[in-house]
Amino acid sequence: MKDLIQKGYVGNPAQLVTLRRVTVDEGRARGTQIIEVKTAGGLELDVLPDAGLDIGQCRYKGINMSWMSKNGYDSPVAISPYETEFVNTFPGGLLYTCGLRSAGPANRDNGEWHPLHGRYHSLAAEQVSAELVGDEILIRGTIRETALFGHCLELKRTIRIPAFGASITVEDTVTNQTPQDEEIMQIYHCNFGYPLLSEQAKLFLPEERETIPRTEFAKTGLERTCVFDAPIPGEEERVFFQKMRKEYWARLQNPALGTQMTISWSGETLPILSQWRSMASGDYVLGLEPTNCYIMGRHNERENGTLPVLKAWESITNTVKITFEEV
Repeated sequence: MKDLIQKGYVGNPAQLVTLRRVTVDEGRARGTQIIEVKTAGGLELDVLPDAGLDIGQCRYKGINMSWMSKNGYDSPVAISPYETEFVNTFPGGLLYTCGLRSAGPANRDNGEWHPLHGRYHSLAAEQVSAELVGDEILIRGTIRETALFGHCLELKRTIRIPAFGASITVEDTVTNQTPQDEEIMQIYHCNFGYPLLSEQAKLFLPEERETIPRTEFAKTGLERTCVFDAPIPGEEERVFFQKMRKEYWARLQNPALGTQMTISWSGETLPILSQWRSMASGDYVLGLEPTNCYIMGRHNERENGTLPVLKAWESITNTVKITFEEV
């Protein structure tokens, strides 16, 4: 960017890149803060400081890439971590982070109640900054999940977006800020919708992997894990756990659209990819969700022996990168 300014092609970076804060002033989303990002590479997205710096709508070269639920954005005061409200407030979006202490069904573990998919998305970020540094957009913030006489988990999130590109890198460092070990569960719930997702689309995964269906109904669709149907009224969702052996990536390609999306992640900290395939009419979505668990809820994960532990004062760093490009 500096080179273009010095050569006189550009007098203001805003000619090529948008980075601004806006607040929704109508409807059920009234009061929602959004950091709007538009790059010179054709990427547009909403970053949501009130929802843990998760990512809402996303477009590439003017075409929608992400999935939005019927709910859409909601006011920060309405976002509830309780099970009865989840289906009424879950917005979808390109990235909905689940955790930090439970993910999956609502459950009671050691006498403590944990809502569906945890409390993360209902936590507002602190110390938020958004700036253009050279040729990179940097958005940073801190999210804390805490309890009196209990846990204190701090997540520092950095989102990196090239000013002339079409990729998003989310880097999270989670620290247990207590002298006691703490179990953590995390899902990077990345959601893709029409028109990127359609019956013309195909999913590519590394060959060296194990596919585990979550339910008996999912088992009936094992031969269709990587292809998609037109919307089907009332179709039940299918979830598959993909355990990669060496490579940690997935690619959704739509030749009819001339576009593909590639997601990659830190497999050493997020060893499982949960693949959520909903062909239901009106709820038509592909979720590709790097995770450190089997999304059974904190209690069942403990019983299964698969509940990850973050030791006292220990930190762990997760990275997820999403790239859009023409094919």
